Amino acid sequence: MSNQEKDEKTYLFDKPRNVTHLLRGFYIICTILFVADLIVHRHSIHPWEGFPGFYAIYGFVACVVLVVIAKEMRKVLMRKEDYYDKRNDEK
Repeated sequence: MSNQEKDEKTYLFDKPRNVTHLLRGFYIICTILFVADLIVHRHSIHPWEGFPGFYAIYGFVACVVLVVIAKEMRKVLMRKEDYYDKRNDEK
């Protein structure tokens, strides 16, 4: 083994087996929560809140909308790469 290989630290997600276990855990938790959503009675105020999986769909759509809005805002707010490198008299 070379010195570089000895010095390299292995992390938790470097092994594909650990990533697979993590994803399976997420899938199991999602399934349990979805089934619980079907079983547990919620006191909803609006009729659409009673739809199975409403909060999961709502959260996903809200996240997608935030990303799309952020991408559009980037076009307006983004400055050139050398924006802060310019001097005041070089405008």
